[in-house]
Amino acid sequence: MKKYLVICVSLILSACATSEVKVVETKKLTPVTPPPLPTQLPTSVPKLSTPTPRLPTIADSNFKSCLINLRASALSAGVNPNTYDQYTQNLAPDYSILEKLDYQPEFSTPIWDYLSGLVDEERIQTGRQKLLQYQNELVRISQIYGVPAQTVVAVWGVESNFGTIGGKYPLLQALGTLSCEGRRQSYFRTEFFATMRILQRGDLTQQQMVGSWAGAFGQTQFMPSTYERLAVDFDGDGRRDLVSSAPDALASTANFLKKAGWQTGMPWGFEVKIPQGMSIAGESRKNKKPLSTWISKGLKRVDGAPILQGNLTESSMAGLMSPAGANGPVFLVFKNFDAIYGYNAAESYALAIAHLSDRLEGKPAFQTAWPTDDVGTSRAERRQIQNYLLAKGYDIGAADGLIGDKTRQAIKNEQMKMGLAPTGRAGQLFLNAIKR
Repeated sequence: MKKYLVICVSLILSACATSEVKVVETKKLTPVTPPPLPTQLPTSVPKLSTPTPRLPTIADSNFKSCLINLRASALSAGVNPNTYDQYTQNLAPDYSILEKLDYQPEFSTPIWDYLSGLVDEERIQTGRQKLLQYQNELVRISQIYGVPAQTVVAVWGVESNFGTIGGKYPLLQALGTLSCEGRRQSYFRTEFFATMRILQRGDLTQQQMVGSWAGAFGQTQFMPSTYERLAVDFDGDGRRDLVSSAPDALASTANFLKKAGWQTGMPWGFEVKIPQGMSIAGESRKNKKPLSTWISKGLKRVDGAPILQGNLTESSMAGLMSPAGANGPVFLVFKNFDAIYGYNAAESYALAIAHLSDRLEGKPAFQTAWPTDDVGTSRAERRQIQNYLLAKGYDIGAADGLIGDKTRQAIKNEQMKMGLAPTGRAGQLFLNAIKR
């Protein structure tokens, strides 16, 4: 018996000596009664398997070297030495985010798909509830910053679905990775250092600093440097908390738009109808002209209202924007559209915010149809598609109305079975096909 125990102990010590040692959180263990020793010793002792130690990769080594090299720049940018060392000592890269650098739905998704998921009846109804829930705060915010409550709430709805979606990437890890790998490293280093300054000031904790792969966080998705410049403590608790405080997030958003050039009392724009035969070549939101010029060309609002109303005059400057060409909806846009554009530099994004703000105010949807035979689906309709795919046995995760790679591939497979073009789009054509 003693010989058998000595052999077991020897083997266990040998396995520990050759295994990678990991420090884990200690927990209180419940005593377990050991099983009785066998009455008959085996003729041979089974060989214990030991995990193969994970060797550091060249990429990991390069990442560590990069963090060491960034230390001086971080200190020059106002990060305390102890802060930098604390948050980089055990920081590991996440290389999975590098592929996201070149994919953004604002630029790669057809605009009718992009808008149909962001401005649907579900978000409109929730937005109207939030306008009532935070009515007192929003009145004060509008008085202070001059931005309508509907616009502020529209940003909130698009950015985080009113605070219910916050992102899953630890900012230090994401921004640290992007500071050392991929393109735009200089930009991401600025945000990496800003994240550390926020932490060392104590407004937020490291656990709260979780957001998008690119570093945006909080209920209205501020980048860390934007947070430093424009976040406000609206609820008066002494902390600028865009993560847990909706009033702070809403007021900070209004402050952003004000600093971006928002003009109180002016519209973002409106849908127009261009006269037949009029060329829109070279026209854009940037190429602004006086309203008198557009009126002389024969442009009219699609709702039949006069172009000159409210604070608009013939000298008011507007650009002509046609996100889907002359056959789709066309808009005259003003300075306030540019302010929204500054929040996220994509015209489709700014149009989603602008349109949702109109719908929250009670205005109708765009009147001109998008130039496609397969318009987009709402989130409720996308969940319906996902439930169909789940019933077919596809492993696509939860039916959350968010169309990811697994859902697109499953749709392609089903489209091929149905004899449809394998686009992978969760559009109305596929929705109608599964209904049949």
